[in-house]
Amino acid sequence: MTKEDFIIGIKTLGCKVSQYESSAIAESLRERGFTVKGDLAGCRVAVINTCTVTAEADRKCLQAIRRAARAGAAVIVTGCLSELSPEKIREIPGVAYVCGTGGKMTCVEAAEALFAGAVPRFAKPETNRYEPMEIRSFPRTRAYIKIEDGCDSRCSYCIIPRARGPVRSRPSDDVLREVSRIIAGGCREIVLTGIEVDAWGRDFGKRLIDLLEELEGLEGDFRIRTGSLDPSLLTPDFVARLARLTKIAPHFHLSLQSGSTAVLNRMKRKYNADMALRGIAMLREAFPGVRFTADMIVGFPGETDAEFAETCKFVEQVGFLFLHIFPYSARPGTPAAEYPGQIPQEEKHRRAAALAAVRDRVRERELRELAEKKPVCPVLIEQKKDGLYHGHSAEFAEFAVKAASLPRGCEVPVRITGIENGVCIGVPTEEYREK
Repeated sequence: MTKEDFIIGIKTLGCKVSQYESSAIAESLRERGFTVKGDLAGCRVAVINTCTVTAEADRKCLQAIRRAARAGAAVIVTGCLSELSPEKIREIPGVAYVCGTGGKMTCVEAAEALFAGAVPRFAKPETNRYEPMEIRSFPRTRAYIKIEDGCDSRCSYCIIPRARGPVRSRPSDDVLREVSRIIAGGCREIVLTGIEVDAWGRDFGKRLIDLLEELEGLEGDFRIRTGSLDPSLLTPDFVARLARLTKIAPHFHLSLQSGSTAVLNRMKRKYNADMALRGIAMLREAFPGVRFTADMIVGFPGETDAEFAETCKFVEQVGFLFLHIFPYSARPGTPAAEYPGQIPQEEKHRRAAALAAVRDRVRERELRELAEKKPVCPVLIEQKKDGLYHGHSAEFAEFAVKAASLPRGCEVPVRITGIENGVCIGVPTEEYREK
């Protein structure tokens, strides 16, 4: 059997960081001559990149591992769940290799061993250095670039620092080389991602703004977004330096988690609601028309009706373009799992639904305001779906564009004609159509 016939499937359950890592593993496998698929159907080897951010994530990962093994694949398991529960995973029949969050690229050597008919040795996870990896391709017009691993924060609800280890930053020269190559290949937008993006450089005396300024100097027509930012990063100095950059998109995703100071204190976050509002106000002044998205947790232990109402008011006040909403999930081994006042599951889901209703109403309001103030928006076209061309504006508003033909990767001036289900509907301007 040739490597081309030895099909390897990769399944990723987790964040953008994990997706980047899976892409790096896939590219390395292809360079070795293997056929690699983005699903597990009919594969000889299944590489499953796991997540452990919630109990539901654990369940889905274990289900995927067992399902792949029952289908006859030799299973290679990496990622956060395999870091925290390696023995539990090794006990599953069909699992051939477990490597945790350190040494993820050893999945490639494990696949080589399986192809040769050998039994891969279990790797000892390593989380004390940044593991080199890179990508050369990207699926659409946007590429996620990993710049950092690990987290030094100790939020009371989060198990990820135990799974990922301390902050390890990727050297800036390495980041610049990868971004330059991706941009030269036609990428129009990069998103800097990591477990604690705003901590980049902390381990070798630099700051995230230093890296952003270096990226600004690269040649090419592209824009830069950052992954989740902790509001404590939004100091006057950071915002002032950021405002001088021309390639930064006027959109920021904030890892907020709550709009209630009391809840944030119990979460052991590094900011309170007023600090977050001040940082957002500074960004609004520096970037006219800026838009925000965020993560929110509802039903945190002890969260009262009044505290939940504070979060709803906060969302209304800021005017988020979108929210990712998560009912609190207790993780064994974290302080919050032992807190009094655990909220019943039904109530957590009720609050999630209530906040989602606020989110949807606010998003509609924000999109209508965008349409009024900026009736023509440049939109980066990413894909065609259901007869429409889809993409995002610099503010990260989602667009569906009606046109006869638009090339992927082009930036098109789009006149907004309506808003449907949180998506701006539009057509290219007459001037563009006449070109």
